[in-house]
Amino acid sequence: MPSDSTPEWPVMSIAEAHARLTAPGQRFEMEEKVIRGVAQRVWKNAPPTLRDIFLNGRTFGAREFLVYEDDRATYEAFARATIALARQLQADGVRKGDRVAVIMRNLPEWPVAFFAGILAGAIVTPLNGWWTGPELQYGLADSGTKVALVDDERLERIAPHLDELPDLEKIYVARLPAGADPGPRAARLEQAIGPVNSWMDLPDAPLPDVAIDPEDDATILYTSGTTGRPKGALGTHRNMTTNVMTSGIAAVRNFLRAGQPLPESDPHKLPQRSSLLVVPLFHATGLSATLGPTMNAGGKIVLMRRWEAEQAMQIIERERIDATGGVPTIAWQLIEHPARAKYDLSSLVSVSYGGAPSAPELVRRIVEVFPGSAPGNGWGMTETTATFTSHTGKDYEARPDSAGPAAPVGEMQIRDPGDGITLLPVGQVGELWVKGPQVVKLYWNKPEATAETFRDGWLRTGDLARLDEEGFMFIVDRAKDMLIRGGENIYCVEVENVLFDHPDVMDAALVGVPHKTLGEEPAAVVHLKPGGTAGEAELRQWVRERLAAFKVPVEVRFWPEPLPRNANGKILKTELKTVFEARE
Repeated sequence: MPSDSTPEWPVMSIAEAHARLTAPGQRFEMEEKVIRGVAQRVWKNAPPTLRDIFLNGRTFGAREFLVYEDDRATYEAFARATIALARQLQADGVRKGDRVAVIMRNLPEWPVAFFAGILAGAIVTPLNGWWTGPELQYGLADSGTKVALVDDERLERIAPHLDELPDLEKIYVARLPAGADPGPRAARLEQAIGPVNSWMDLPDAPLPDVAIDPEDDATILYTSGTTGRPKGALGTHRNMTTNVMTSGIAAVRNFLRAGQPLPESDPHKLPQRSSLLVVPLFHATGLSATLGPTMNAGGKIVLMRRWEAEQAMQIIERERIDATGGVPTIAWQLIEHPARAKYDLSSLVSVSYGGAPSAPELVRRIVEVFPGSAPGNGWGMTETTATFTSHTGKDYEARPDSAGPAAPVGEMQIRDPGDGITLLPVGQVGELWVKGPQVVKLYWNKPEATAETFRDGWLRTGDLARLDEEGFMFIVDRAKDMLIRGGENIYCVEVENVLFDHPDVMDAALVGVPHKTLGEEPAAVVHLKPGGTAGEAELRQWVRERLAAFKVPVEVRFWPEPLPRNANGKILKTELKTVFEARE
């Protein structure tokens, strides 16, 4: 990353850096294409399809790609397993456009299942591994899945619902215990590809002969469904591959801003980067923002069965991990863990996160605790196939309350939340609308929701935000989560950031509780850091000294563990509100 020694930072604006990086002949050159009747800026040199990302990854051959406990797979071993499974899916009758679901925890078999479906021409449908049996039944039925690739835990959840899934013809089960019966319509995945450490022994077979185009349907990713039924966001190959260049330009932009020469761009000539992936692969951040770009650049991905801070530090030390993150809580737990000093974490150069607001203090703490690393965050949605804005390094340190600027292929507008049309001036809070090649096509089987959210190439995000003069975006709140107390708007993130700044607070959320005359009042749920002793009166006074009186939580309740979040990293405020239901 750029050093902090350049006194005149930044030496150029974001617009100037983007103009230089996207000029004709440059790696990040753009071109205009008409996609579904709408003119779009796209990356000229991005991999056209996910199959191209697969092929680019295979060029790294003997490099290690996937690590999980005692399992290790090189890029070539991964490729052979993926092709073997893709050909098996074809033999099972999977044709272009059929839906193939992947439902398992983060295992090495997950990327194999995903890319096997892609190579067979399917629309791959990763379902939330945290869902219950009825929720998984909904996702499988709604998508019309033909073949599902699951682990043993997910098989147990869907097995009682097979009678409700007539479209589901075949199930492949990973890691089923010896002697266990996979049941009807099911077979062991190992019968098709063998165990991870034997993948290199599989034959070098040709890829399936399937024509795949950048605008072909590639994925259905279900929204987190904090309210109502989850909606399936139908994404194309271009939606998925856009992230390769989006993540790349955010990194090199920092060098130009610091007046430093651009780094080597050929990953074959660079040391391998290693990432500890602690967000689910079924989520856009894990799949689109991490798996795809890492494969394309020949990086290594280390997987964990479940997040545990000290185990993560052991892995960082052992595997010399360069990058990790996910949601702010993960960064906080690494920073605050009492055993941190026992481990060598000096390999970390990036601690990044998204999916949830983060306190400005977190940026300062990352720089302080991990001096060789750069903090990073960004903004995106399932509907934007993960990353839309990126914010790293000194830009993030300078604007710690921003989510960063959009990649050059993306456009952002702030519109009047009432009419959804009127453009608001710089600095004014309104609803964020975005446009770009990462915005998905539609909601699967939901024409009314599609018409409400997708308009003439633009996506109505439901986020309240503002833009500054240089195009840095600041999320203010979710429109539907904003509290209105007696006519006064309270932006939750503002109060949450003040609570985060208290030295005893690790996690905080503001929710609305009903009030007979005011409509609703703000109440806070807080998780304290280890050893934290702050009480309700102290925290309410802390906010009172920093914000207007109407923003002070009327109550503060304490949560014994990190606050519950969905797969996107967003706090489940509906669940938190239950602690106030007995309130008079």
